[in-house]
Amino acid sequence: MNTVNLGGLTVSAQGLGCMGMSEWYGQGDWDESIRTIHRAIDLGVTFLDTANVYGDGHNEVLVGRAIHDRRDRVQLATKFGIDRTAGDGNRVIRGERNYVKQQAESSLLRLGIDTIDLYYLHRPATTAEIEETVGAMAELVQEGKVRYLGLSEVDESLLRRASAVHPIAAVQSEYSLWTRDPEELAPVMKELGTGLVPYSPLGRGFLTGTVTPESFGDKDFRKRSPRFVGEAAEANQAIVDAVRRVAERVSAEPAQVALAWVSAQSERLGIPVAPIPGTKRVKWLEQNVAALDVRLDAESLAELDALGDKVVGARY
Repeated sequence: MNTVNLGGLTVSAQGLGCMGMSEWYGQGDWDESIRTIHRAIDLGVTFLDTANVYGDGHNEVLVGRAIHDRRDRVQLATKFGIDRTAGDGNRVIRGERNYVKQQAESSLLRLGIDTIDLYYLHRPATTAEIEETVGAMAELVQEGKVRYLGLSEVDESLLRRASAVHPIAAVQSEYSLWTRDPEELAPVMKELGTGLVPYSPLGRGFLTGTVTPESFGDKDFRKRSPRFVGEAAEANQAIVDAVRRVAERVSAEPAQVALAWVSAQSERLGIPVAPIPGTKRVKWLEQNVAALDVRLDAESLAELDALGDKVVGARY
């Protein structure tokens, strides 16, 4: 397994997003999820991503149980900031100093660890300025409870302001063949020595060519996602078809082509890139890891690059 350096933190070139094991993508399976995490570690995928909000703490407990005898083999990332205590319709993105410190303690307890390798602010806070939030996160580093700091879905101004308080090792944002937003931030990230951690690099499964709106259960949030419904879903099928054509040409699966494209952007953007495709099943994990061996030629990359302008529908 190749590695990527995120602002000083060395992680596997591909990580594992664990959110779907607890929420949003249909019914979970504790035992299969544990097997998936264990198989990931055995394959060299040591960069695990969770958050306190996934399953209201369930996901951190699950990940913590899975790694309790493998802690020295993983780099563990978690997040804080999304307060759902008043219900999903009344979410608050929080960042007050005391809240930050309390949330870190709770995550450490659920995970069963002493130190979080990479601690993210899940979204820009509305209850505190970024300097207060990152200042509290920096205190956690000084206390030995966190090793590196990260932000998620931020703009240039927030990244610069945060970095003036403490180095930011990584920005986690949605990035894939059909979501290119982080490219605008890449020059600043390069300047500041910050890496990119793309979530949903498979377009929430759409780019794999294996899911359709009809296959989603009632609790699957994609059932109401703009890109997955109605005319948008029909139009976006052309993107999946293009990925499939490239996959046939390079003798790979569509999911592997989509992941290989994301990893290949590190050279073009000039920043470290460590995607974290999410899955809760061993068979898809193994397919995703194999994408690291897929090499795309200039023709394939050019064909895939052009797909970014053909997306129909908003991300959320």
